[in-house]
Amino acid sequence: MRPRAVALAAALLLAALGTAGAAPPGAGPSLPERMADTGGGSQLITAEAPRATATTGMLTWWDRRDGRWVAAGSAPARFGANGLTEGASRTQGTRTTPTGLYGLPYAFGIAPKPDGARYPYRQVTKESWWCQDNGSGAYNRWSEPRAADCRAAEAEHLITYGTQYAHALVTDFNYASPVRGRGAGIFLHVDGEGATAGCVSVPAEAMRAILRWADPDRGPHLAIGTDSGPTALTRY
Repeated sequence: MRPRAVALAAALLLAALGTAGAAPPGAGPSLPERMADTGGGSQLITAEAPRATATTGMLTWWDRRDGRWVAAGSAPARFGANGLTEGASRTQGTRTTPTGLYGLPYAFGIAPKPDGARYPYRQVTKESWWCQDNGSGAYNRWSEPRAADCRAAEAEHLITYGTQYAHALVTDFNYASPVRGRGAGIFLHVDGEGATAGCVSVPAEAMRAILRWADPDRGPHLAIGTDSGPTALTRY
């Protein structure tokens, strides 16, 4: 394809991504308005897959304005290598993305906090780990330095994921009161080379845009699910 044609195609794709999820006038309620719960805030991120076995889908971030939800932006999303599964019954190590509605406690990254970002942001250092060891008191927690009872083989050394963890948001999946064996370290982060080990990922520019948009005072949540069936987003 000629360079000019490539540029035009890219522009059309970006335009489509930027408006995905925004229903045209008269098309009926938007996705958040059809959900059982949106977390109670005025910001929401939806990560929707076409089916539970899918490894790709669409992520949209929404604002609540004048009593209705309006799409602020969208980007292609990636899910776990083995698709999606109900978060309440997920098993650790299955490389599945847990469905459900989750808070977003804080952001982190190897790269500096994006200009204009308001979210609490933790800078990754060489001593930063995320513990996934079921036998550790630091299970499903940032550990800096790595806790003595958290085996290195059962933890992520965050700085070694230079692409994926350039910027990320922590989800509160299995976080407030961790259930051993359910899973740890489920984030919204930058795309790697393919499907994830259970997180949701998006292109780098989309991740930066989300961090600039997210306002902790507006109570943003992340809803993960499918467009229909037992793990449909509208259930959450």
